[in-house]
Amino acid sequence: MDYFIIVVTTAAGLYFHWWLFRRIRQWSDRDLALSLADGNEHKRQYMLEQLARARAQGVRRKELPAWLEQAAGQYPRGDA
Repeated sequence: MDYFIIVVTTAAGLYFHWWLFRRIRQWSDRDLALSLADGNEHKRQYMLEQLARARAQGVRRKELPAWLEQAAGQYPRGDA
């Protein structure tokens, strides 16, 4: 019974750390996208859409900052 408790608590702890790591990465990616919006509400929505597009296209995390900066540069100025 002791081994069962150890295995269950270890598995739960590992799962929690994995889940927390993933959430922190998502939050930091979202913060990066929002920081490129410069406080503009329309651009903010645009950048969140671009972040979702980057995830759908499978952009690697290492390439994400440059990809988002390029997307921010392509934001149409007329809608600002």
